[in-house]
Amino acid sequence: MKLHTLTKAIALATLLSAASLSAHAADIPLAGAVEADEVVTKVLSVDAAKHQVVLEGAGGKPVHVQLSDQAKDLGNLKVGDQVKVLVTHSVVAVLDTQVDKGAPDASESSGVIRATKDNPNPGGEAYRQVQVQLKITAIDLKKNQLTFEGPAGNKKVVSVEKPEVQARLKDLKVGQSVVVTYTDVLKVTSEHES
Repeated sequence: MKLHTLTKAIALATLLSAASLSAHAADIPLAGAVEADEVVTKVLSVDAAKHQVVLEGAGGKPVHVQLSDQAKDLGNLKVGDQVKVLVTHSVVAVLDTQVDKGAPDASESSGVIRATKDNPNPGGEAYRQVQVQLKITAIDLKKNQLTFEGPAGNKKVVSVEKPEVQARLKDLKVGQSVVVTYTDVLKVTSEHES
């Protein structure tokens, strides 16, 4: 399906751009994952003035959706229209090999892309990206565990399950950072009832 492939490509591009924004020669990719969920449903009612839409949920039960005032083209959405919602989640983790780079940190960005005048079907995309820098504070090679400190000073012990990552634990140093980037992309498209 073209839409599915396009949205995955957008998510992957977002993922790669997030990784490249913070990537330096000393950074080593550790892990990455992309998951996509798609739902096609029918519009049961639209209240454009209140930015409310009711969609058909599982078993035909109505699902009420309150949208923000950024949903500008709801007047084009009609009862019976098919709405396709695709949510793509991605996570990438990168090891910064510099030691004592600084305190853990976090940042967030988000944005929307709406339908255009050339596309009268309401829809669009929204994305949210959160980047968290975690500092390695302890390494336990016997238990295959790492202890990280987060931006709020909280500590978390993580057990490493994958043998290929366990083999690399001996190369890590206390004080190195792991930068984890979470990206969610929501794409909505609609098809009008004839």
